[in-house]
Amino acid sequence: MQPHKTSPEAKNTDAHKGYVPRVLVVDDEQRIRQACTVLLQKDGYHVEQADNGQVGLEMIEAQHFDIVLLDLMMPSLSGFDVLAHIRDSHPDTVVIVITGYATLDHSVAAMKQGAFDFVPKPFTPNQLRAVVSKAINYTRALTDIATEKSRMRVLINRLSDGVMATDDKKRVVLCNPAFRRLLGFQGMYQPGRDASEIKGARPLLELMDQALAMPRDEFVELALELEVGSTGAEEGRVLAARCFPFRDRQGLNLGTITVLQDVTAQRRMDQHKSDFVSMVAHEIRSPMSSVLMQLNVLTDGLAGDLTDKQREVLERTTARIQSLVQLSSELLDLSKLESGLISQERERVDARPVILDQVELYLAQAQERSISLTAELPASLPRIVFHRQSLEEVLSNLISNAIKYTPEGGNVWVSAEVEGDELVIRVKDTGLGIAPDDQDQVFRRFFRVKSADTRYITGTGLGLPIVRQILDAHHGRIRLESTPKEGSTFTVQIPIAAEGAR
Repeated sequence: MQPHKTSPEAKNTDAHKGYVPRVLVVDDEQRIRQACTVLLQKDGYHVEQADNGQVGLEMIEAQHFDIVLLDLMMPSLSGFDVLAHIRDSHPDTVVIVITGYATLDHSVAAMKQGAFDFVPKPFTPNQLRAVVSKAINYTRALTDIATEKSRMRVLINRLSDGVMATDDKKRVVLCNPAFRRLLGFQGMYQPGRDASEIKGARPLLELMDQALAMPRDEFVELALELEVGSTGAEEGRVLAARCFPFRDRQGLNLGTITVLQDVTAQRRMDQHKSDFVSMVAHEIRSPMSSVLMQLNVLTDGLAGDLTDKQREVLERTTARIQSLVQLSSELLDLSKLESGLISQERERVDARPVILDQVELYLAQAQERSISLTAELPASLPRIVFHRQSLEEVLSNLISNAIKYTPEGGNVWVSAEVEGDELVIRVKDTGLGIAPDDQDQVFRRFFRVKSADTRYITGTGLGLPIVRQILDAHHGRIRLESTPKEGSTFTVQIPIAAEGAR
């Protein structure tokens, strides 16, 4: 064996994570056995030696070895005999042939009998490291996939949800009957075929690519919805797809798991509810707007003079009608969000002028209540991919709420900055604050904080749910920090647009 300086990059990283591969060196040359042992032990492997084939077989029967480095030409019991026994009795052990007779015939014969690879004498440390590392990766991946597949097969075949497992080349390892039924696949199922060959699975390939490319320290469940089986006269099924990487003990991506769930009934019901709400809201808004116009005619004195009592009654009625108009408008907004119309109209938006416009819009309202409303923005902000009108609605809801729930003489600040790959917008106030028990509820539809301080503050309880739904549709987030009697801070986080994004 040729001397060679140890390469730090070639060290066995598995040993540092608690898994130490076991290697047996079977060779009648002490020099070869010792050289392999020293090198592999230095790289973190557990190594044992056998000076002939018979001793090697006895050691293999007594304990498991991940890899056997086997000399082909040994006296008494040859390496070919040892290899045949290992293949028959220990198929999960990987055999690497070491031979000084490195002819093509010997190599081909050994590979035909089940050897994983071979190294010819003399070999360098790096050659040995490379073939042993490749063998470890092979046996680990093969064992993990086979074990997991055998454990899950019976259970998965009984599931009503569709499940498909693929390897790192997107070849199908497992595909249960429900998966094929949901996609309408009628052909014969054969493991090993490319996932793209299964009819209806093509939209899932991008999810699989993302799952396979996911870093070891990250685990995210990817999701999408797709409609299958639809024709011009008949609606298809709506399937919710979830895809995530399948990993071994060391966190390496071996493949993907994709789960399909039929959510047709749920989505149809949601659509019916959304359509009904939209219809009712639309039918309410039109007559209410007409009534509001007539009330304005009366309160403006265009239909004759009013007594103080009459004016008071009309103003209260006007306020109630305005609340109904606002409610119907917000219900229509929710319907648009749920239908996906808003998210389809996104563009690259410069958030800075939008924020300033909204602050200016509410400046007069704040001044009427002696509330200081200020914007704290840098000279420029990066663009975001957003529906412009929806961004205005997010800011409008947050700023108007801050003013509404801040006592006279208080302060409201609107700020924005870049944090990592996100644009962060904060709306902070010195208002009434929200009790801890209510903070998780404020994003629920129609929920309003009830207290002596908020009794006379009007609202529909839909503003914050709309904000959250808009942000969800644009892959954004919102969080709340609040202390009763001290104020609240709503923080909005929106991904910054990549170059060329739209």
